[in-house]
Amino acid sequence: MSESDLHHTESKTVGDIPISILDLAPITAGSTAAQSLKNTLDLAQHAERWGYNRYWLAEHHNMPGIASSATSVVIGHVAGGTNTIRVGSGGIMLPNHAPLVIAEQFGTLESLYPGRIDLGLGRAPGSDQLTSRALRRGPGSDGQDFPDRLGELRTYFKPISGSSMRVRAIPGEGLDIPIWLLGSSGFSAQLAGQLGLPFSFASHFAPDYLMPALDLYRSTFRPSEELSKPYAMIGVNVICADTDEEAQRLATSPYQQFLNIIRGRTGQLSPPVDSMDDLWNLQEQAIVKRQLSFSAIGSPATVRAQLEEFQRMTQADEMIVAAAIYDHKARLRSYELLAEAVGLNQR
Repeated sequence: MSESDLHHTESKTVGDIPISILDLAPITAGSTAAQSLKNTLDLAQHAERWGYNRYWLAEHHNMPGIASSATSVVIGHVAGGTNTIRVGSGGIMLPNHAPLVIAEQFGTLESLYPGRIDLGLGRAPGSDQLTSRALRRGPGSDGQDFPDRLGELRTYFKPISGSSMRVRAIPGEGLDIPIWLLGSSGFSAQLAGQLGLPFSFASHFAPDYLMPALDLYRSTFRPSEELSKPYAMIGVNVICADTDEEAQRLATSPYQQFLNIIRGRTGQLSPPVDSMDDLWNLQEQAIVKRQLSFSAIGSPATVRAQLEEFQRMTQADEMIVAAAIYDHKARLRSYELLAEAVGLNQR
């Protein structure tokens, strides 16, 4: 489906679609993983009150600035401290794990918190090659066997009728846990379409292939037991403050974070600065701004207008919002202002 085709379908605005949260559990400069995880639960509890739809955590390893490496454990912590909001992975990097282990972990989560757990899956390692080797105790997988691993995982939840499986996921077997495919390329988009699964695109850090991936997902979609029509979610960075100027200042934290990434460094999330001019050159600035081009930064009115433009372009069924903000209170305020700007509390 091309962008022009979208206008022949029923157009949805930001006020019509669910908004969710992607929490990378940032460890800020001078802080600890323990504090980060406390902040995660605090944000999730607020998000539930403000009307956000789901709260996802991501698997990253060997990253000094991210506390959610044991993603399933953190999901349990968040689900246990909330009541209604959906909680899940955005995502679990399946090549790092035996499918049986993931089936058991998420079967356990679904048994503890029924009807609230999502299993979002990616095929990237979520780490460097050395760490991938440490996780897998071998050369590992380059992601090409992802469809096979996914098939094995789905079979643990829903055994093939008439088969006598000698290895079973207990808990897990027979549970209805929504599986999402996550990606930043066409591979997962096409696979999600062919399998009739919901798809989430990582446009919050890899926006270049967003429109082709959405086209591919929608054009290859086959109705399934899970979905009768495509369901696409897009990742967006949102930094919302009372004024455009304050939001732009807060945004210098993720700018510094991505500047470090393109320089091959990792670290904790840095405090904001008054100006980035002395920190990056023009080429680096262009690269960072391009990677973060699916960002809405500003006052509530500015953010709402930017999100409406993203929605007009993509006709997404849902948005999931990341916010790498150094100060926890400012991060809470950003999500509160966003909820008010898109009317989550009035739905």
